[in-house]
Amino acid sequence: MSDIEYRHNDPLDPIEVARVFDASGITRPTSDLARIARMFSAPSLVVSAWQDRRLVGVSRSLTDYAYCCYLSDLAVDKTVQGKGVGRELVRRTQVAVGDEVSIILLSAAGAMSYYPTIGFQKADNAFVIRRKR
Repeated sequence: MSDIEYRHNDPLDPIEVARVFDASGITRPTSDLARIARMFSAPSLVVSAWQDRRLVGVSRSLTDYAYCCYLSDLAVDKTVQGKGVGRELVRRTQVAVGDEVSIILLSAAGAMSYYPTIGFQKADNAFVIRRKR
C-alpha cells in the first residue's frame, strides 16, 4: 500500500498503541495504559505502519536476531485491513531478523485462517503457561 509509511523501532505513544489494538479487534489490556507502556518499553523489534501521520498498524517482537523471534503482537486498524499492511509488517519483521531466524506466534482463534495466507505454517508442538491476568 503506497500511502502507508513503515518505521522500524520508532517510539510509540501507549495511547496510540491502545487505539490501534482496539481498532484492530485484537484483545489486549488497552484500559491499562501503564501495562501497554511496559509492553513497548523493551521489545527487540517494533515495526509500525502510519497513514497521514496516524498509527494504523504495529508488529511487536522479541528476538535474539540469531535463532528465534516471537511475534507477540500484530495489529492493524480495521480501516486499512485487507490492504496488505499486516503482510508488510510481517515481511519487514522477517527482513530485520534475517533468514536464520524462525518467527513464532500465538494466534487468536479468529485469526487462525489469516496466518497461512502470509506464509506461516501451523505448528502442533507448542506449549504455553497462560498469564493469570
